[in-house]
Amino acid sequence: MSNQDLAFHYVCTWEDAKKIAGQRDRFWVENCGCRERKEGGCSRSRKDLCLVFKGDIQASGGSGRKEISRVELDEIFREAKEKHLVTRPFRNAENMTKTDGICFCCDDCCGYFLDPTEKCDTGIQIEKTEMDQCTHCGICTEVCYFKARKMDDGKLGIQRENCYGFGLCVQVCPEDCLQLVQRN
Repeated sequence: MSNQDLAFHYVCTWEDAKKIAGQRDRFWVENCGCRERKEGGCSRSRKDLCLVFKGDIQASGGSGRKEISRVELDEIFREAKEKHLVTRPFRNAENMTKTDGICFCCDDCCGYFLDPTEKCDTGIQIEKTEMDQCTHCGICTEVCYFKARKMDDGKLGIQRENCYGFGLCVQVCPEDCLQLVQRN
């Protein structure tokens, strides 16, 4: 895939996002532009969640940029996991092979989930569900912001082409019948 084919944002798991951030020495955070623009604010999380790795770049058009410590970075990742936020790293505009920061997105206010025309690259993994172990409880559908998992007449339906490989479904499955596998 050439740089021209890459979207500005891509999806990865929390663990992969932590590895990306862990390779950096300094961190800044600013308010998420989507969360700032939403009347009444975001119902899922606080707004200061746009992480950048260089102090001179703009992440999402939000305000309130400040440098943070590793302890504060760890708190952002804890909140992202607790609030079921999707890690969407963003690339350097001049060199799309480099990552300049990470957005922590949700289905309440983030433009990506509300605007189906906004492009985002899938992660390197995809879901694999052991349907014979699935009880069709539907819990995974509540956190699949990509609409890859839906309940239909009490049965789980999966549209793998919609799976971005983030893994929230794996985290919440009470039957442990889900895993992420390498995307072909």
